[in-house]
Order: sequence, then C-alpha cells, then structure tokens
Amino acid sequence: MGTEDIYNYRQVSDRVITGGHPTEQQLRDAASENFDAVINLAPVDHRSVPDEDELVRSLGMAYTHIPVVWDSPTVADLEAFEQAMEDLTDARVLVHCAANFRVTAFYSLYARRHLGWTAAEAHAFRSSIWDGSDYPIWNAFIAEVDGEQSSSPSG
Repeated sequence: MGTEDIYNYRQVSDRVITGGHPTEQQLRDAASENFDAVINLAPVDHRSVPDEDELVRSLGMAYTHIPVVWDSPTVADLEAFEQAMEDLTDARVLVHCAANFRVTAFYSLYARRHLGWTAAEAHAFRSSIWDGSDYPIWNAFIAEVDGEQSSSPSG
C-alpha cells in the first residue's frame, strides 16, 4: 500500500502526484514517502478524511485547501492553485480532489501557463482521467483558459 494506490493516481513528475481522495493511510504514506505538501481542490463537503488539514499538518506536511465547486470552476480558483504550486516549486506535492477530474484540469492548465506544456501534452494528461466524460461546464472553462494561453504572445 502507498500513494500509488490513491484513486485515479497519476504521477506527473518526481515531485508531483495527483489523485482522487486519499485515505488516512495514504496521507500517512505520502508523509513517509517524503511529500512536503498536500493541495486539496475538493469542496469542504467532499472530504473523505475528517480533519484532513489537521492530519496532514500533524504529519509534517503543508496543507492548502482550495474548494473548487464542481458546477462552477473559476479563474480565481485556478489562480489560487497556480499560486499554491508556485509557492511549492521545490516541494514534493500531492494534489487531490474527489476523483482527480478537477486536479487534472487545473494542473494541465497550470502546466500550459507555467511549465511550457504544449496543448497536446495538456490534453493527454487530462484525457487519462477525462476520456469518455462529458462535462460541458468544464469543457468551456478549459477552452476559455487554454484559449487565453494560446492567444498570448508567449503561447
């Protein structure tokens, strides 16, 4: 058992993993695997571990909660996520939500805007979770944000 058993687990790099809700044991595993921080994008009413913030901090990891409402993702939510990732540039980070949909969407947009990912790389990362799903609100949000990236001078 370990972090790789987190629901819809994806390893982005040596320092970033994403997934759905981790269990209490999986959070403990993250600490023992030398993760420095946890970012949770699930709303408050979608927690799988009671007092997750307290548990994570007691394990010596930083905790950031950005409750992204499923039916209305916002640019402000994405910007808060981007700031959290920038604040943790050198840290090992577990990013999760309920099922890794919010996270793969936000991380792929972050990677396009800050890490130089191509549209194809971002799409491939999202598709590993999103394929076969149809969420028009999210499709529109991703297209809007990604369209801004594509039309910017550096994009």
